[in-house]
Amino acid sequence: MTPHEPASASAPLSALIRRALSRQGGWMPFDRFMALALYAPGLGYYANNSRKFGLMPSSGSDFVTAPELSPLFGQALACQVAQALVASDSSELWEFGAGSGALAEQLLDALGHTVTRYTIVDLSGSLRARQRERLARFGDVVQWVDALPDTLSGVIVGNEVLDAMPVQLLHFDGQQWFERGVTAQGDNFAWSDRPTELRPPFEGPFAPGTVTEIHPQAEAFIATLGDRLVRGAAFFIDYGFPDAEYYHPQRSGGTLMCHQAHLADTDPLVDVGLKDITAHVNFTGIALAAQNTGLQVLGYTSQARFLLNCGLMDMLQGADVKTIAHAQKLITEHEMGELFKVIAFARGCDAAFTTDPLGFAQGDRTHRL
Repeated sequence: MTPHEPASASAPLSALIRRALSRQGGWMPFDRFMALALYAPGLGYYANNSRKFGLMPSSGSDFVTAPELSPLFGQALACQVAQALVASDSSELWEFGAGSGALAEQLLDALGHTVTRYTIVDLSGSLRARQRERLARFGDVVQWVDALPDTLSGVIVGNEVLDAMPVQLLHFDGQQWFERGVTAQGDNFAWSDRPTELRPPFEGPFAPGTVTEIHPQAEAFIATLGDRLVRGAAFFIDYGFPDAEYYHPQRSGGTLMCHQAHLADTDPLVDVGLKDITAHVNFTGIALAAQNTGLQVLGYTSQARFLLNCGLMDMLQGADVKTIAHAQKLITEHEMGELFKVIAFARGCDAAFTTDPLGFAQGDRTHRL
C-alpha cells in the first residue's frame, strides 16, 4: 500500500513506534498504533504539552468541545446530575477524561455544596496539570486518580471520552475480512492488512472495499465500570450512531477521523502525536456492554434534545447575542445537536428517577439501539 510522509511527525514518538513494530515482527494492529499515538507517556497526543482545546486555530488549539464552546453546556448537564445525585443518595461526582477542566468547573459552580468530592480519572499528566490550575479554587473537593477503585458509588460523566479509545480497523474485500494494521516502510508508516476472524457486530450487507471499526476497548471500559458501580448513574456524551447506522452500506469508509488546527483529515499515519485521532461511537455496543453487567439503560437521545430537556432554553432568557450564538451550536442539527448523543446508565437508584430521568423526558431513542 502507499506509504505516507511523516514530514512533521514527532521524531521521538515515531522512533518509539518503530521499536514497537520491530518487537512485534514489523506489523501492529491499528488499536495498538492509536494507543501509542495518543497516550505514549510524554509523547502521545494526549500526553504531550500541546494545546488541544480552544475556540479558534489562532489559540494554537486543534478542536473545540462543548464545555469550551459554552458554559451553558455544563450548567444544563448539572440539572440532570443534580437529579441523579439525589436518586443515588450521593454527593460524589466522577469525570473521565476531563480535558481542560472546563466541564468540571461548570458542574462544580452549578452544583455547589451538593458535591463533596469530584474525582477525575485522566491518563494525561499535562492535562492534569492544567486541570489542577483551573480547579484550584475548589480545594480538596477535587481529587485525581489513575484508575478505578474496586467499587464506586455516585454520578459519572464523560464528555468525548469514548471516541478517543483505540479501535480496531477491519477491511472487507468482498469475500473475506482483514484486520488493518501498520508497518514501517523506510521513514514512513503504511497500512497493511492481514486475514482475521474478527467481524463487525452487525450482519451487514457490506460493500466490497468497506473499511470500518470495532470497539472492544470502549466496550471493555463500560463493562468494567458496570462491574464496579454499586449505586449511581453514568452519563456519556459523544458523537456516534446505533449499529444499524454505524454499519450502513453508505458508510463504507468508516468513521476514523483526525483533528489538527481545527481541520479534519482521515490519515492518522502522518503528524503522529501532533493531532487527535478519533472514531465515532457505536452506541449499540456500548449499551449492550452496560446491560451485560446489569446496568439499566436510562436513555439515549441527541445532545440537542438532552440539553433542551435539561432547561437550556430557559437559561438563554436575557442572554447576550454571543452567548446565544455559542449555545445554539450545541443544539442545531448541522453543528453538535444531532451528531452528538447522550447515553445514560444506572444501578440502585430510586424508581422515580429511573422511570423519568430529566434529560430523556422527551425524544428518547433507546428503542433505536
